[in-house]
Order: sequence, then structure tokens, then C-alpha cells
Amino acid sequence: MLKGLAITPPILGRITIGKVVEKDGKRLPQKDDQFTLTSQIQTRNGWLPHPLDEQLRETQQGKLRRIPIRFLFNDPSLNLRAEYTLFDRKTARPLCVGDGVQCRRRSKGEMQTLPCPGPDVCELAQGGQCKPYARLNALIGTEDPLGTFIFRTAGFNSIRTLAARLAYFQAISNNQLACLPLELRLRGKSTRQSHGTPIYYVDITLREDMDLEATLASAQQMTQDRQAVGFDQVALDKAAQQGFANGDFEEQEEDAPAIVEEFYPDQSAASTTTQVSGVRHKRSNSTNTLTQKLTDKSNQLSVTHT
Repeated sequence: MLKGLAITPPILGRITIGKVVEKDGKRLPQKDDQFTLTSQIQTRNGWLPHPLDEQLRETQQGKLRRIPIRFLFNDPSLNLRAEYTLFDRKTARPLCVGDGVQCRRRSKGEMQTLPCPGPDVCELAQGGQCKPYARLNALIGTEDPLGTFIFRTAGFNSIRTLAARLAYFQAISNNQLACLPLELRLRGKSTRQSHGTPIYYVDITLREDMDLEATLASAQQMTQDRQAVGFDQVALDKAAQQGFANGDFEEQEEDAPAIVEEFYPDQSAASTTTQVSGVRHKRSNSTNTLTQKLTDKSNQLSVTHT
């Protein structure tokens, strides 16, 4: 196995609740009030839809707000990976990834392990360019038992809700999370800060036609069926854990530009006012690039420890 290359679950397509649109000569993220399943092929007009997208819409009067899923792993942290992430917009490469305790930072051409104070107090996070970023892998359909669709988000509501649901479903199923028939559901809410503008986030729930008892019974039966044919869920989780740990950063370089464009929009305009989920924010321009900030910080640490 190549060291430094994170081995991630195979991807069949994307799950999104928004898209990138061009406005006033700039490409900016635009939220939506429904899911879209796309393939991994992108054209000038955007991402091509996955065939499952149309199939699921036909059962929901055109608005896709529920997606039947299962998960590949029993361990919630393998299905959902959430971290504070800082990208360099010029190179679209991750510069620093942390969990609030420890971070992996790229500096002077090498990887460093440093304390992570979180984006609220970290010097490099000034300007809002370091924020929570999560990837959720889920199985949709029966085409490929190991092929997943990926949902990426930088939203607090989605990350917090998904993490809680995964932990709870694992607990009540006696660690049979991978066998539970569940669904992704799009929910909306408004807050005082959103001024009545709906904020949409993703939740994991029971399927609409199943109660909790039926869901748990289905998971237990599937577990027994898998064990009867030699399916080793423990070994699968272990292989995934080793694969993720094999690389410093999960995101591939070929995917990074699209991720930065959608979740880390350009904030370089001086004194720019933006509207995010109905809340207005003032942002100021910084003359130093993120790479320069990292270099300066590294030099300060080197001087301090010499």
C-alpha cells in the first residue's frame, strides 16, 4: 500500500443539497431545498445526474427529500469523518486539518503534528477559512455492495445531527449499524439569525414505512444472513480504519478544487458583505496568503524552540 495515500470507500456518486452557479462573473455556492444525486462526471453545465436520482424522484412527486440508505461500516466514525479544515484557495490543497485537540499541518514541505485550538482562537483561521468539514458515505441501491455515495458538508446543523444519529443508531442496534435500513432526510428550520430564511440540513431517520421494531428485526436478520455466508464486518471496519490512517489528508488533489469552490467560497474581496443562511457577515481582505501565514507561524515556532 502506498504510504501517504488515504484509502477511502469507493465512490459511485455524490449527494448534494446545492450547486455552484455563476453570478456576476464569479462561481458561488447556491443552496437548494432538495437532494440531488449526481454521477462523478462534471460538464460545463454542472454535474451529470445519477440514474438513481430520477428513480427516487418519481416516488416523491419530483422533490427528492428522502433517500433510502444503509451504511458500509458499524463504526460511526468511519461512515462520517468530521474535522476542522483549512484549504489554500490558490492551490486548492488542504493546509491544516484538526479535531480541536490536535492537527496535521503542511508547512515548509513537510507534515507537522501540532495542538489544535479550534478555528475560534487559531491565528491561521482568521477570516473564516477554517471551518468544520465532513464527509458521509452511504450505500444507495443494490448495484454495488461496497460502492458508496458521498455527502460533503460544512454545515454545523448537518454535522451535529448526523454524528448524533449515527452514535444513537449504533447503540440501540447493538453495534449493527451497517445492517440497519435507514434513510437520509432533508429538514428545514429557521432561527433569529436567519431572519426567517429556511436553513436546510441533513438527518438520518427510520425509513418512512418501518418502525423501530421492524428496523431492528431487519438488521438482526441481515446480520445472521451475513454471518452464515462468512461476511466479516469486523474485518471490513478494520480495513477501512487502516485505509483512512494511511494518508495525512483524505481529499484527493483532483477533488479539492471543486470542494473549495463549493464549501470555501472566495472571501478575498475587501470589506465584502455576504449573506449566509440569512445572516450578514462583514469580512475584510488580508494581504498575506494562507501559505505565507503558515510559513511565518512555522518560523515563529522554530525561533521559540531554539
